[in-house]
Amino acid sequence: MEFRDVSASNEHQELHNSAIEGAHHLSVSSLRISPKSSRSPNSPRSPRSPSVPKSPRSPIIPKSPRSPRVHGKGSPLKNDRHSHSLIDGRPKKGGSGGKGTWGGLLDIEDNYFIDPNDPNYDSSEECEHSDARKSTEEFEEYKKKATIIVEEYFATDDVASTSNELRELGRPGYSYYFVKKLVSMAMDRHDKEKEMAAALLSALYADVITPPQVYKGFSKLVKSADDLIVDIPDTVDVLALFIARAVVDDILPPAFLTKELVSSPEDSKGVEVLKRADKGYLSAPLHADFIERRWGGSKNKTVEDVKARINNLLIEYVVSGDKKEACRCINDLKVPFFHHEIVKRALIMAMERRQAEGRLLDLLKEAAEEGLINSSQISKGFGRMIDTAEDLSLDIPNAKAILQSLISKAASEGWLCASSLKALSLEPEKQALDVSEARIFKMKAQSIIQEYFLSADISEVNSCLESDNKTCSAELNAIFVKKLITLAMDRKNREKEMASVLLSSLCFPADDVVNGFVMLMESADDTALDNPVVVEDLAMFLARAEVDEVLAPQHLEEIGSQSLGPESIGSKVLQMARSLLKARLSGERILRCWGGGGSSSPGWAVEDVKDKIGKLLEEFESGGDIREACRCIKELGMPFFHHEVVKKALVTTMEKKNERLWGLLEECFGSGLITMNQMSKGFGRVAESLDDLALDVPDANQQFTHYVEQAKIAGWLDSSYCLSR
Repeated sequence: MEFRDVSASNEHQELHNSAIEGAHHLSVSSLRISPKSSRSPNSPRSPRSPSVPKSPRSPIIPKSPRSPRVHGKGSPLKNDRHSHSLIDGRPKKGGSGGKGTWGGLLDIEDNYFIDPNDPNYDSSEECEHSDARKSTEEFEEYKKKATIIVEEYFATDDVASTSNELRELGRPGYSYYFVKKLVSMAMDRHDKEKEMAAALLSALYADVITPPQVYKGFSKLVKSADDLIVDIPDTVDVLALFIARAVVDDILPPAFLTKELVSSPEDSKGVEVLKRADKGYLSAPLHADFIERRWGGSKNKTVEDVKARINNLLIEYVVSGDKKEACRCINDLKVPFFHHEIVKRALIMAMERRQAEGRLLDLLKEAAEEGLINSSQISKGFGRMIDTAEDLSLDIPNAKAILQSLISKAASEGWLCASSLKALSLEPEKQALDVSEARIFKMKAQSIIQEYFLSADISEVNSCLESDNKTCSAELNAIFVKKLITLAMDRKNREKEMASVLLSSLCFPADDVVNGFVMLMESADDTALDNPVVVEDLAMFLARAEVDEVLAPQHLEEIGSQSLGPESIGSKVLQMARSLLKARLSGERILRCWGGGGSSSPGWAVEDVKDKIGKLLEEFESGGDIREACRCIKELGMPFFHHEVVKKALVTTMEKKNERLWGLLEECFGSGLITMNQMSKGFGRVAESLDDLALDVPDANQQFTHYVEQAKIAGWLDSSYCLSR
């Protein structure tokens, strides 16, 4: 019995030693576990145990008649605390485990790959790893090439070559990095390179680099201001000037400053940059000229150089008549803030060369309609001409009469707002109107007005006034306004409506119309003797003049300041006019007070106008011409009701998710057809009806918020506009 126990113990010890040797051998080779067999093919069998089973986890010692397994008292196996497994699970000295263990903590295989036979294999994981690696490599390559392109541009100053290289480089989604790199490198150089960088951005804008990428590039610069200041001590001032220059050059919207200010940490340098750009540069008087010339101008371009180029392009245009080429030259000047000089010089040339007048006015009209010259620059150019009319009269006979004629033509064609201009001043010797001349003009004016009430021919009235008031006398204009309204008040609603329509069509300077109403107020007490309802009639005429945008709200204050006294009829007229204008839906009510239309035919009802607006928008959406649509909107003759156009266009855009009508609104605003006030009213009306609209358009609120932000960026809405429902 004792012999058998010793024999079994010896055999077990040999098997245990054999397993340890096999485990040490396996630890230096890669482990591959087969689902069919968990035994390593390299594990040696014990020469003394030919019948060792395949599973190393639970070895079974064969029974033998000579060495039966005995677990009774006194057996050496009874108190054996070692594992009976043939594999030693203890880690090796080097730190990694043997077979069946996790291995070393930091073991990483260099030849790691995703095994398609792995039960947890995910094909998308391999694609994601590949795409991410490829995207990173592409961006790193783009950064290197962009840096080289910027360096070459600073060395050559070749805008065309740089533009071609950037276009060939491709990857427009990374263009924001080029913007950031160009500006950051220029910030650390001289004024020449700074001006070159600003000129290059203007040249690449919208052609090679999209507006969102330019916006994103400057946003990245603002966020990295804290890092830039480490190497560039004057980062705040220089980067602020770059942002201000971008706003002046129309490659960044003014709303950029407000949005970035909100999203930037208060204690960051980016906030200082934005505040410096706004308060230090963009809010200063004549800021555009200063910012443009701060770094010496493009290639040392001076104001005199720009004026010379403007003069040359106008001369070439008069000879060739090529409007497309002239517009291209205007665009190439890259001085949108100086376009009023183009207007002024074109008008002077038209006055000096009467045969070229039509061609030059056509050019200004084309530039205004295409948005190349905005309405503010158009008005500023005409305003400068009015200021210099006295000097022009020394060289050009009847300069004021010619200028007044040009103003009337521009206003009648719709590309100039005459009410924004001040009246032409008269020469000193002609300021005192002769009494006999005034009496003769009154008789002629009465005849003209009576004939108009019969024929409704506005063009004939204009022709008669041009011949009878050749000097464009402000006094005579005021007399005509007074005579027109006085005669209309003694007649029926048809003539009253016709008088209002004529007043809005004459394009008299606002000051002349104001003087005409002041004269009416002064004579209101006498008029009341013959017309008991003079207060109601005059108040309605005054309110209608504001609705038709013949007068601005501040003009009512000016008329009130010249009233005779608080108890006079004039004061009562003004008070009633203000009450009419404050009423709900005042525009529609005032328009319909005399039937509308201004002719013998019945006027349009509001529902008819809404129907016409709906039809013209539907026609445009289905492929109509944008100019034709603008013409139809203008022919409605209801500028105070343009908020309905805005509302219907915006609702249709949200319902059909087709932004074609958004483009129409953009054109209408750019040409001055729809004012910011009407835009605000239209968006406000949509906001009021969002709850109802959401029943048909589930994402109406999200879409409306998006379009409000787009309108703010485009300048249609004031940046302080908020969604109030």
